[in-house]
Amino acid sequence: MISKETLFALSLFPYLGFLWFITRSQQMPKLALYGFYGTLVFVAVTIPAGIYAKLQYGEQLANIDWLHGSAEVFLTLTNILIVLGFREAIAKLEAGNKE
Repeated sequence: MISKETLFALSLFPYLGFLWFITRSQQMPKLALYGFYGTLVFVAVTIPAGIYAKLQYGEQLANIDWLHGSAEVFLTLTNILIVLGFREAIAKLEAGNKE
C-alpha cells in the first residue's frame, strides 16, 4: 500500500503539469495564475510546519491550532487570488460584450 506521504509527493507532479499547461496557454487570468502558483507556497509552508509540530509538540499539524491556522492563511490567500482573478476576467468579458 502507498503511504500518504508518498501519495502526497506524487500528487505534486500532476499539479506541476497543470501549472505548466495553464501558464503556457496564456489564457488564465494573471491574478488567478498567481493564486494557483501560491498553492505551491502553501505546500512549501505546510511541510516544515508539520515537521515542526511533530518535533516540538509530538503532534500532527492539524492538532496545533496556532500553527495549523498560520499555515492555512496561505491557502486562504491563494483562494482569494484565484477568485479575484476569475472575477476580473468575467467583468472584462461582460464589459466587452456590452460594447
